[in-house]
Amino acid sequence: MTVARDVMTVGAECVQTDQTAGEAARMMATQGVGALPICGKDRRIKGVVTDRDIVIKVVAQGRDAWNFPAGDLNQDEAVTAGADDSVDEVVTTMTEHGVKRLPVIDDDRLVGIIALSDLAHTLHSDQLTGLVTALSSDGAQRSGSRS
Repeated sequence: MTVARDVMTVGAECVQTDQTAGEAARMMATQGVGALPICGKDRRIKGVVTDRDIVIKVVAQGRDAWNFPAGDLNQDEAVTAGADDSVDEVVTTMTEHGVKRLPVIDDDRLVGIIALSDLAHTLHSDQLTGLVTALSSDGAQRSGSRS
C-alpha cells in the first residue's frame, strides 16, 4: 500500500509564526511554491499560508506585509495527513477540505508536503481527474483562500 511518505515532497520548509507575511512571500518566490506551512519554533504545524492569502488578507487590505505576522494567517485548524496515511486517505482529506497542498506530519511535526503534482505519478487517471474536478469546483467555492 502506498502511503503519504512515499509520495510527499521531503524537506518542506515552514514560515515561522513570528515571521512576517512579506518573509513568507519571499520564501515562496525563492522556492517557487504557492503555499507554505506555518510552524511554531518546535516545527509543529499551525496552519498553511498561500500566496492568495497574502494578496487577499494583507495586500488588498492595505496592510504592510513586512509588519503583518505570518501566524495571523493561520486557518482555524491545520488540515494535515499523517506520514503513514494511505494515498486514498490523502485524496479523501484533500477533497473533503478543498485543499491542493497537504502538509504531512509525523509525531505532530512537519516532515513533508503533498501537492497535486506529487499525486499525479501515483493515482490512476480517473482518481486524479476526480480530485482535480472536486478541487477546482466544490473546493474553490467552499474556500477561495485554501488553494
